[in-house]
Amino acid sequence: MKRSLLILGTLCLMTTISCKNGESESAQTTHEVVGEADVIPGNYGDIIEVEQVSDLTAMMTTVEAEGTFRGVIEGEIKEVCTKKGCWFAMELPNGQSMRVTFKDYGFFIPTNSQGFPLVMEGVATLTETDVETLRHYAEDQGKSKEDVESIVEPMREITFEAVGVKIKSKA
Repeated sequence: MKRSLLILGTLCLMTTISCKNGESESAQTTHEVVGEADVIPGNYGDIIEVEQVSDLTAMMTTVEAEGTFRGVIEGEIKEVCTKKGCWFAMELPNGQSMRVTFKDYGFFIPTNSQGFPLVMEGVATLTETDVETLRHYAEDQGKSKEDVESIVEPMREITFEAVGVKIKSKA
């Protein structure tokens, strides 16, 4: 009888501990979305620790001088892939757009997240994007066949591969 009570008590204790661990993990989880979302603000991909956010102009200067930049930046979502949120674009201080993709195609953001502010962590690179890829992105944006076919030259641009994105609430 004592042995049965000891086993039962141990099982109860283990269940309680595992439930509490589950609660703390859920506070650190990320959203998994493909398409539109009812609630947009939140974490997507890795949870990022926002200790120091780099200025976009400083990021651009580093990329242009060294070819890459690794760190945390913030901005606003300008355009989103309309098919499943597998990339987005944000405006840079020079008026150009920077395309953001996700490490290993491991997560997406809501397709209805345009206009939301965000903080993200990853690597920016000076890239030459080929015509085929540019046309693919234009199709993802829902551009007309004529607009897609008008893309005939590669583009030299800064791209960003994010490991984590935190979308904030609109002000």
